[in-house]
Amino acid sequence: MSKKYQDGTLKIFSLNGNRPLAEKIAKVFGTELGKSVVKQFSDGEISINVEESIRGDHVYLIQSTNAPVNDNYLELLIMIDAMKRASAKTINVVLPYYGYARQDRTAKPHEPITAKLVANMLQEAGATRVLTLDLHAVQVQGFFDIPVDNLFTMPLFAHYYRELGLTGDDIVVVSPKNSGVQRARSLSEYLNATLAIIDQSEEDNPETGYVIGNVEDKICIMVDDILNTGETFAYGATVLKKNGAREVHACASHGLLSPPAKEILDAAPIKDICITDSVWTTEEKHPENLTIITCSQLMGEAVKRIHENTPMSPLFRLEEKEFD
Repeated sequence: MSKKYQDGTLKIFSLNGNRPLAEKIAKVFGTELGKSVVKQFSDGEISINVEESIRGDHVYLIQSTNAPVNDNYLELLIMIDAMKRASAKTINVVLPYYGYARQDRTAKPHEPITAKLVANMLQEAGATRVLTLDLHAVQVQGFFDIPVDNLFTMPLFAHYYRELGLTGDDIVVVSPKNSGVQRARSLSEYLNATLAIIDQSEEDNPETGYVIGNVEDKICIMVDDILNTGETFAYGATVLKKNGAREVHACASHGLLSPPAKEILDAAPIKDICITDSVWTTEEKHPENLTIITCSQLMGEAVKRIHENTPMSPLFRLEEKEFD
């Protein structure tokens, strides 16, 4: 089933990266996902068949590019090609998680800038627009020559912590590494909280790591964009406790939860870990104290605004993001 608009028909398709999220986004429109089959042959080749006409339609392809990242990207590229050859009017790529975004510069000589390579491939395949969520580095938007909308998760987390009553002078929002200060500052402003930074020691020893800011007898909320193995949060929680924090919470936009994340996080002094459903993972990877909040309403509303050519700016304000 599709939705008719004045400027044509909107259709939403999902690949294998995060179908549960795609189904939630489709429900925002009161519609169903488009009909397609994505499978692999025995040798690993990917086969895609679009089982309905999309000629002249505005199609939205939802694909998170987490593990297996290369398979998920190739699925997406092949689907874009299929849509282009089937005469879709526009091909809008929805990337709740943009894999390879951490490789956005040459940190050492002779390194590739893989985030730029991915942008080139998406454009060359035929994408006409990209919608993503909490890019690791916002400058990745500049790697594209097509429109890119980058949504932010901090208002979603702000609503979650406000519901828990975690606001005010008793709360400290902590960046567990120097590179995440802007993200932590944004959340601290939403929660009327103070800000602190963990300066990690060169030998990765919590005994020698220290905190820039006052966390003594405070409730600390660590914030990051990617939760991968959990080592950064575990290290940060240990440092905060050693500096007198009363309790430690943590949140991350994208919960990759690569092994041994569960074991590391279960052993860490963290009371609650909150992530979005931008990435789908199996339950056996989930730490015991994990909470998952959905980004489907946020991304679904963004898709609607893109299609109706209405302003995106309301989605960047807290009062517009109080989604269940």
